[in-house]
Amino acid sequence: MSIAENKEKMELIEETQKLIEEFKAGRDEAFDRLVILYSPRLFRTACGLLGSRQDAEEVVQDAFVRAYRALNQFRGDSSFETWMHRIVINLSRNRFHWNRRRGDGVNTSLSEFTQDENGLEQMPDLALPDERQRPDFALENTETENGVKYGISRLPETLRETMVLRHLDDLPYDEIARLQGCKVGTIKSRLARGRELLKGYLQNIGLK
Repeated sequence: MSIAENKEKMELIEETQKLIEEFKAGRDEAFDRLVILYSPRLFRTACGLLGSRQDAEEVVQDAFVRAYRALNQFRGDSSFETWMHRIVINLSRNRFHWNRRRGDGVNTSLSEFTQDENGLEQMPDLALPDERQRPDFALENTETENGVKYGISRLPETLRETMVLRHLDDLPYDEIARLQGCKVGTIKSRLARGRELLKGYLQNIGLK
């Protein structure tokens, strides 16, 4: 993180703390400012997890309704952003599984996973594209971008969430680990497996 980015982050944290204090003091308009500050990133998270703008908008709206009702009890054990991310992730999980039960979209996994002795997912062998290619990061055109988004939507739930939080939200490893309740090493392992699955999928549909 650059000096400018770090300064911007610290300013956001300070403004957020001030707004929360103002809200608790009875100024409802302070919450409107929190919505403006955090909606874009939370929407990216929900959209990445669900693959639907409409579903993402509904999830984010629901998340802020819940936050509004509970903010007076918010103790600051985690940051406001982390707290909101947890709400959005949980609501997105519920919506994703509800969509699957209704049969909306094709939300099948890219592969079946088993677990090793440590409880981590084990990925089966896949034919992978040239390691020099970076289709999951360098989105060269709309077709590739759409392929990446669809591929991420078909990843197993834990890997999908990790990929979205890292590559769409650009959250640091330790923050993702806190959100998912695991160690940083586990996050790195999930990211590596998610990338490999995504590359295999893009190769299979002719995107490199």
